[in-house]
Amino acid sequence: MVKRKAAGALTETEKPIVKALLGRSWRNQDIQHLLNKGRSATINSARITEVKSDSSISPCPDDEVEFYIAKKDSYDPVTGLNLYDDERLIRAREAMILAVQSFNSPTLRFKAEQFAVQSNIAWTYLLHEYFDRAGVTIVGKDGRSLLLSQMIKRHDFPLAKGVANNIDAVIQIRDAVEHKLFRRADEKFFSLFQASCLNFDEAICNLFGDRLSLKSELSFALQFTKLRFTQASDLQKYDIPEHIEALDAELDDKLTEEEKSDLSYKFRVVYLLESTSKSKAHFEFVRPDSAEGKEIHNILEKRVIADDDYPYKPGQATKLIAERSGLKFTSHNHTQAWKLYKARPPSSAKQRAQTNKEYCIFHKTHGDYTYNEAWINFVVEKIRVPQEFQSLRLVK
Repeated sequence: MVKRKAAGALTETEKPIVKALLGRSWRNQDIQHLLNKGRSATINSARITEVKSDSSISPCPDDEVEFYIAKKDSYDPVTGLNLYDDERLIRAREAMILAVQSFNSPTLRFKAEQFAVQSNIAWTYLLHEYFDRAGVTIVGKDGRSLLLSQMIKRHDFPLAKGVANNIDAVIQIRDAVEHKLFRRADEKFFSLFQASCLNFDEAICNLFGDRLSLKSELSFALQFTKLRFTQASDLQKYDIPEHIEALDAELDDKLTEEEKSDLSYKFRVVYLLESTSKSKAHFEFVRPDSAEGKEIHNILEKRVIADDDYPYKPGQATKLIAERSGLKFTSHNHTQAWKLYKARPPSSAKQRAQTNKEYCIFHKTHGDYTYNEAWINFVVEKIRVPQEFQSLRLVK
């Protein structure tokens, strides 16, 4: 047998309001409907009847009744937020929605700047509400409230270090907006901004309840043309001003490699192009830390991408390794290297395409292998180690 939840009780403040509404000839069911807006434990009609029959309760002034009605009418039935009680959270959500809408708008060019400013406002309101409810004084004697940069450095900051690093990066971008033109910096900071959106939605849900989620608003932007695979590869090759490149480098220089790889700091996806018909072709997003993500290097690349990412033929790779290492590095040494470090299979192998995609790929159309910059750097570093140096029989 399912037990009904116990009905709520009227507060001492509400009883005079009910009395006043009865005096205005409101029906019991209308008063009950008003009282139950935003209420978890609802009031039943018996509570109203009790007030009606209690001659010791006096009606409250009209202005108090009007304020009570206005406050009750301000509840959002979706989020449960009230304009009078939850103003910071309402503003926080709206600021982040504005940040996303402005960034996704096809008609606006002021994207990175808008997002940096609006998201800072969103995070500030959200954390002010959290610390205020935790009993922290958020407004000092000078009338200034806690800065966002101060809140993320507090010992009682409620979110992960990666979230704090992401917020700090967006703060610095916001500060730079006041003094520098960003031009085409939108793509440069997209991964930071996407992480900020995801962090914000997770934070507001964890701290204040799942009803406040922005998942329906924080979606990917649509466009009227198909995204070519080469476009996805070239997103980071925009003409970015030097001062923006410098800012991006400055942000990364402050963090360790582990902090920079934190998905809470900077959002990353792996684009997997499935082999399928044109009518069904699509991008599949794979988490980089999943088993599938870790195996992504084993997926054959389209030649247009391969030409860009694996540009060096064996002879070119040999020459670059010799130049950068200062050693006599021959084509024979290069063959020794790819065998030793298993960059590619032997020429007699049946599965010639089973290379280590981190360094090398096989071109089926013309039957040869090419290498990337990572391979050059890897071999140069390896042959500087004495035992590796000896195994390849190199000459200084």
